[in-house]
Amino acid sequence: MLFHSSIQKDLARSFGATVVVLATIVMTIMLIRTLGQATKGSVNPSEVMLVMGLTVIGHLTTILTLSLFIAVVSTLSRMYADSEMVIWFSSGKGLTSFAKPLLKFATPIFLAIALLAIFAWPWSNKQIQDLKDRYEQRNDIERVAPGQFQESSGGKRVFFIDKDSPNNQTGRNVFVSSVDGMIESVTTAQQGQIEIHEGERFLSLQRGQQMLRNQQTGDVRVTEFQDYQLLIDPSSKMTASDSQSRLVSTLGLIKAPTPVHLGELSWRLGLPLAAFNLLIMGLAVASVNPRIGKSYHLALALFCFVGYYNMVNVGQNWIGSGRTSLPAFMMTLHGGAFCFALTWLLIRHFNLSWRNVWSVLVPRDSKGAA
Repeated sequence: MLFHSSIQKDLARSFGATVVVLATIVMTIMLIRTLGQATKGSVNPSEVMLVMGLTVIGHLTTILTLSLFIAVVSTLSRMYADSEMVIWFSSGKGLTSFAKPLLKFATPIFLAIALLAIFAWPWSNKQIQDLKDRYEQRNDIERVAPGQFQESSGGKRVFFIDKDSPNNQTGRNVFVSSVDGMIESVTTAQQGQIEIHEGERFLSLQRGQQMLRNQQTGDVRVTEFQDYQLLIDPSSKMTASDSQSRLVSTLGLIKAPTPVHLGELSWRLGLPLAAFNLLIMGLAVASVNPRIGKSYHLALALFCFVGYYNMVNVGQNWIGSGRTSLPAFMMTLHGGAFCFALTWLLIRHFNLSWRNVWSVLVPRDSKGAA
């Protein structure tokens, strides 16, 4: 029991340090990406930190799974390097005896991963999408910072305006550059304000000019105007896409079992299963010859993790496109990964090699007969 307690303390220290490092890396990446979205007008600049926090919550499943995997591999590799495993084996214990303290430590993490995947993942995606939709429902002029060039949410216009009204609907020195097909237009006006006609937002400009240039022929036409209305926010309804399945609750996916929803469901249900299988793989990976070095173990562990997670994503696409069914994929990938990890662990437990196992499964006589 004392040895089990020592192992769990080492795992906790390694797991906590890895979580902090990975969370910091993910937060930095998400912050850079969110800032880029804010500069393009897709995210409210005042909500950057909120969007980043919600995004990190959605990625906690991956962070926890990888942190647990690395903690197991690094802790056991250190025990091999410090000859602590020699004492463990000398006491008559095998490698599989580590499963009990590892599972005791990892069970709360498995539960957290399952809850995050089933509930927190769709909730955080829904909150982020609501923030973006609410911000994009504001017209482009409202999103322009005074005295700065800013790209519209669709990426087809660039605005510059000096606002001089408290409701942000009237501005001076308006500049609008847009591209529609092969026609590039630059519109300037001394004043502009927002007007709504039949549910569509128009920018009503006064005392300005518009230059139209055909990018193919190079023809240029300049027109001066006293009043001009520019459609800036056409009414359109959001069309459903495959990516919107991330916003649906897990219960909603079950109630509407379309291929896309089943693919998303396989991803959510597969995360805790992947964490469990990776734990067993980590126990087998760490028992590789310690003379090779700890970096080799970590490299092999990361290779297993990346390969497994890529297969989870590939399976989601296959189920979504109807190439395979949810039960078949779950049994093939996660069931196969469990059998492979368990076989690998038993081979290490009995101090065998893959060559010995292969020679037992495929005798020499059968090879000669073949």
